[in-house]
Amino acid sequence: MSIVVTGATGHLGRHVIEQLLEKVPADQVTAVVRSAEKGADLAAKGVKIAIADYNAPETFGSLFASGDKVLLISGNEFDKGRVNQHKVVIAAAKAADVALLAYTSAPGSLTAALADDHRGTEEALLASGLPYALLRNGWYHENYTENLAPVLQYGAVTQAAGEGRVSSASRADYAAAAVAVLTGEGHENQTYELGGDEAWSFAEYAAELSSQTGKEIAYNAVSVEEYTGILAGAGLPAPLAATLAGVDASIAKGELVVSSGDLSRLAGRPTTPLSEAVAVALKG
Repeated sequence: MSIVVTGATGHLGRHVIEQLLEKVPADQVTAVVRSAEKGADLAAKGVKIAIADYNAPETFGSLFASGDKVLLISGNEFDKGRVNQHKVVIAAAKAADVALLAYTSAPGSLTAALADDHRGTEEALLASGLPYALLRNGWYHENYTENLAPVLQYGAVTQAAGEGRVSSASRADYAAAAVAVLTGEGHENQTYELGGDEAWSFAEYAAELSSQTGKEIAYNAVSVEEYTGILAGAGLPAPLAATLAGVDASIAKGELVVSSGDLSRLAGRPTTPLSEAVAVALKG
């Protein structure tokens, strides 16, 4: 039996692998990567490496074994039909009779177009009959704190979220929840709504940045249309710009407030405060 993590060299995947190694022997962990080079550092730690690609179904043909627990981390190729990519993994997991397939989804309350691929994947997973765990991850702190350069340059947080609030948490927090599910018992056929303990508004985020930098950072609230144009002007493809702006529209409606407490419960600790994530980003 192995714990298998797809997308293992991505931002979230690396956190999952690191935390798994704190709980189980390295030879019980399999990292699914696109090339041996990408997984070389993980292999050096004793992690098993499997080379496979969501776009090449045959590479998943004999990857899983009966009794495996699998974490399917959602793909990030928005233009390549993510549901079909995920179905490749689900079909291979079904054929191998894995013990559990956990999937990193999106909050059940999210109606933005970003959630469409996640809903489609959830439907395919439930239809497969596999024992599943839906990890409906909320927003990541890093979605904002990793892009501070323009904020600091212009002295403004520009979003189209109005006064909406976000229950974000760090990638490490979400990874801890995934590890708890993969290494624990009784998580079959469960759905977890995951988000940070404290929801915040963009005005509060701007105030936190102001406090920590000593500079005046304003919250520049714009319309969804304006924000779409800003993102496209920054070089994002038009469809992706519209999708991200649509998330802001959902935030304005309160759809990224998660109050279940599932994340801190699974992690066994409080979630990382936004202020801490800001401090780390500013030091970096």
